[in-house]
Amino acid sequence: MKEKNYKTALGTIHYWINYIDSAKPSLIFLPGLTADHRLFNKQIEYFKGRCNVFVWDAPGHGLSWPFTFDFDLMDNAKWLYRILEKEKLLKPVIIGQSMGGHLGQAFVELYPDHLKGFIAINSAPLQRKYMTSRELWLLKRMKTIYRLYPWKSLLKVACKGVAVTVYGQRLMHDMLLTYDGNHARNSQVAGHGFKILADAIEKDLAYAIKCPALLICGEEDKINSIKRYNKAWHKETQIPLNWVKNAGHNANTDQPEIVNNLIDTFIKNLPK
Repeated sequence: MKEKNYKTALGTIHYWINYIDSAKPSLIFLPGLTADHRLFNKQIEYFKGRCNVFVWDAPGHGLSWPFTFDFDLMDNAKWLYRILEKEKLLKPVIIGQSMGGHLGQAFVELYPDHLKGFIAINSAPLQRKYMTSRELWLLKRMKTIYRLYPWKSLLKVACKGVAVTVYGQRLMHDMLLTYDGNHARNSQVAGHGFKILADAIEKDLAYAIKCPALLICGEEDKINSIKRYNKAWHKETQIPLNWVKNAGHNANTDQPEIVNNLIDTFIKNLPK
C-alpha cells in the first residue's frame, strides 16, 4: 500500500492505495468514527493483490490531523470524490463501516451514478424516517458526553462495546491510543462526527442507493439501535442483509473471513 495525501483548505487527508489496473474492481474502504485505516487491515490483506484497494484516515482521524472542524458529511464526500478521480479509481465499490457507511450514502446523494456497488457494515440509513427525535437530540450532544466520560473508562467501554473477539478489541484499543493523553481531541472528533451525521439526517434527502448494494451486520452489535436500523433498512429497500454470528459493531474485525467472503461474492456478481 502506497501512502499519499490530499490537501484541503482545512487540513491534509492521508490515504493508502494499491492500484493494479482499470479492469479490476476498486474497493474503497471507509472506517467508522474514531477509527482509522487499520480497521480494514484484514480486508486490505485479503484483497490488495486482486483488486484496486483504497483506505483513508477520515478528516481529523489518525494521520489526517490536525484538521479544522468546519466541514459536513457532504464536504467529506466531495473530498473523497476528488481523491478517487485523481487516482483514476473509476466505478468504485464503497465499503463503509458505521460512519463510513453514512459517508457512502452522502456520496451516493451527490454522485448517484458514480458507484459500481455499495456495502454497509454495521451502518444505518441516512433517511430521516428511520431515526427518532430523541436519537437525533442525543447525536448533537455526544461531544459533551464523551468529554465528561473518564478516559480510562471510555477506552475500556469503547473497545468491548464495538468488538467481541480479542483481535477486534485489541485493534480498537490500538486505534484509540492515538488519542491517549488528548481526551479533548477524541471528544472533538467524536462529537463533530455525530453532529454532522445528525445534520445530514435532518436534511431529509433521498439518499437513494441505485447501484447494487449489500448490508452486513454483526449479530452482537451493541451500538445504539444499529440492528433495528438494519432490519428496517432491509425491509424498506429489499437490500440483502447478512447477519454475522459472533461479531459486534466492528464485524469486519471480529469475523474477517466471513466478511471478506461476503464482499468477494458481492463483487464477483456485479454487472460487468
